[in-house]
Order: sequence, then structure tokens, then C-alpha cells
Amino acid sequence: MAKTVRSLVVLGDSTTVGVGDPVPGGWRGVGPLLAAALPRARYLNASVTGARVASVRHEQLPKVLPARPDAAVLLVGMNDVLRSDFDGRRLHEDLDAIVGALVSAGAVVVTVRFHDHSRVFRLPGALRRALRARIAELNGIVDAVVRRHGIECVDLDLVEGAYSPRTWAVDRLHPSEAGHRRLAAAFAARLARAGCEVPGRVSPVCTGGLEVRPWHHAGWLVVKGLPWLWRRGRDLVPYAATIVYRSWAGHPEPAPYVATEAVAGPATAPSGWRQPRS
Repeated sequence: MAKTVRSLVVLGDSTTVGVGDPVPGGWRGVGPLLAAALPRARYLNASVTGARVASVRHEQLPKVLPARPDAAVLLVGMNDVLRSDFDGRRLHEDLDAIVGALVSAGAVVVTVRFHDHSRVFRLPGALRRALRARIAELNGIVDAVVRRHGIECVDLDLVEGAYSPRTWAVDRLHPSEAGHRRLAAAFAARLARAGCEVPGRVSPVCTGGLEVRPWHHAGWLVVKGLPWLWRRGRDLVPYAATIVYRSWAGHPEPAPYVATEAVAGPATAPSGWRQPRS
């Protein structure tokens, strides 16, 4: 018998906040679209724009565990990839702790492994290689956590239309309304595969939002894209320069962190949190 989802929680960064799918008064996005397909579920979205894996563990997780979630969606990691203090081992420990706590609370968890973002947001060659290497390392960590806890995972690289311009908002960093709908439908399918009852359907038909034109992309690139690239480039450029130098000098790349199912500590809930009594 399918599991009735009476509590749905969403954790993550600006994508799960809904950025890219504007509606009157703010953002909509993947969370509300998925919640609409689960009409019996209470919905709680703790996502924060700019969130990193550690902040999800220490700030968002304590807010959602008291809701005793039956289902949880987790999408985070790209903000870690784009920073100079990227640490695969620490990221693995934090992600494992988040998923372990949600599973221990009784939630069916769905997360993501990431696509090649450099195919959406064009970057210079060295930065593209640096970004791809970081994403590959992050995906290895996601794979290890998924295996350890037996959770569901949406591979964004394989989502229909993943690299179509229509899938992306004008900033090319966040999904458009169409992209959010595709992502919500993928989450719904994974929840159903895990045994959850999903009474509704995420419609692929867009009901609003900005139709992206070529001049939108050009305008955004000048006004916001180049400043963003400058800020993030200051984090990635030293790493990219190291890649270029090693290639030129014939030196092998340093070995990335290789995630296994074993982590430094047990998968536990945040300190001070107690399982609510039935």
C-alpha cells in the first residue's frame, strides 16, 4: 500500500526557494509545484538563497525535523562548488548527516546529482574545467550518500530538456518556470517510485513567468552576469590557474576527494534535537 504523505519538507538553496519562477509577491518554483501534487501534505520550505551544505545541516534541518516529514526534498551543493574553501570531506560529512537525520525521522528523501553547468552558463576554458572537476567530486559524494542511506536521487543531467534554453531563467543559473515544472515532476516520480502516494500531477504547461528572449540574456550578462562571474571567479580562478599550470608543465592533477559510504561520524540529528513523541 502506498504511503500517504502528510508532511512534505524542502531544504536547499535558491533553486528550491523558487528563484527563476516569479509570481506576484515573490517566487513559486519546484516546492509549491510538488506540494500541489500532494494535497494531503503540510508543506514546509526551509530553503534559503545562497545556502551551502553546512548551513542546511545546522540551520535548516532543525527547522524541518519537528514537522516529522513523510517526504523530504534536498537540493544543495552548487554554492559549495563555487567557493575557494570547497572541502569534499567536510561536505560529505554534512550531507551524510542531513540525509541520515531525515531518514531516521521517517522521511522518504529525494536529492539530486548535478548536471554540467558549464553547458548552460558559458565559461572560459580553464574555469569550465575547474567547475566540471568540482561538480564531479560533488556528484561522487552524492552517490555515496545515496547508496549508504538507500534514498532516491534525480540526475539533473538526464532530466528531459536539461540543456534546453527554455529550461533556464534569464540568468542561466536557475530553472525557468518550465525548468521548475520538470524538476517537480521528476521529484514526484521518485517519491512515487519509493512507495509514496502522489495523487496529483505536475503539469508541464506554463501558466506565467517571463518568456526569455535573446536580448534578455544579453542584458542580464552585462548588468548582473559579468559582476557575478567576477565574484565567483575570484574563488575559482586560483584553482583553474593550477589546472592550467599542471597541464602546461605535464604534472598530474592532484587526486580529488573520493567519497565512499563510510564517513567520519555517525549520521545523527542536530545536537539538542529530540524525536517528537507519537
